[in-house]
Amino acid sequence: MKIVGLSGSIVGSKTKTAMSYTVKSLKEKYPDAEVTLIDLADYDIQFSDGRNYTEYEGDTGYITQTIMEADAIIIGTPIFQASIPATLKNIFDLLPVNAFLDKVVSILVTAGSAKHYLIAEQQLKPILAYMKAQMVQTYVFIEEEDFYRKEITSDDVLFRIERLVEDTVVLTETYAKIREEKEAEYDF
Repeated sequence: MKIVGLSGSIVGSKTKTAMSYTVKSLKEKYPDAEVTLIDLADYDIQFSDGRNYTEYEGDTGYITQTIMEADAIIIGTPIFQASIPATLKNIFDLLPVNAFLDKVVSILVTAGSAKHYLIAEQQLKPILAYMKAQMVQTYVFIEEEDFYRKEITSDDVLFRIERLVEDTVVLTETYAKIREEKEAEYDF
C-alpha cells in the first residue's frame, strides 16, 4: 500500500509538524506500507498551465506522479484568510479530474481560530469529491493552542491523528478488497 502525506503549504510550521506526527504514526503502526511525505515547502512547483500531469518535469512531475501512484493520501492544510492555500489548490489543478478515483483521501487541518472549522467541509471536501476521492469523513482539526515550540501538546489531538491514520488504512484496505471482488465477477 502506498500512502502519501501531503503538507499543503510553503509557509509556517504547524501543518508540517502535524504531518510529521502523522507520518511517524503511519510508519510505526503500518511498517509494510510505503509512506512518502511531500512537504510543498521543499519543492519548486510550477503553476498549472493545463498540460497533462505526465508532461511536467522536475519537482512538479515528481509530486504529481507520486500522488497519482498512491493508494491513499493524507492532506494536511493550514487555513489562510478563511481558505485553503493557493499552493494546495495548484496541486489539485495540476491533476486530472479523476485523480483520486479509487483512492482514499483524509484531511488534517491546522488553523489559528476555531472559526475556521468548516473550511474543510465547505471548500476542501467538495474539491475532493469532484476529483472522485473516497473520503475519510472525519478529519483532524488542530488549533493554535494545541502547539508549543513546533510540538503538539494536546493528547487529544495526538489520539485523533492516530485514529485518522487507522481509519485511512482500514478504508483503503476495505476499498481494495471490494474492487478485487468486483473484478473477480468479470471472469476474464
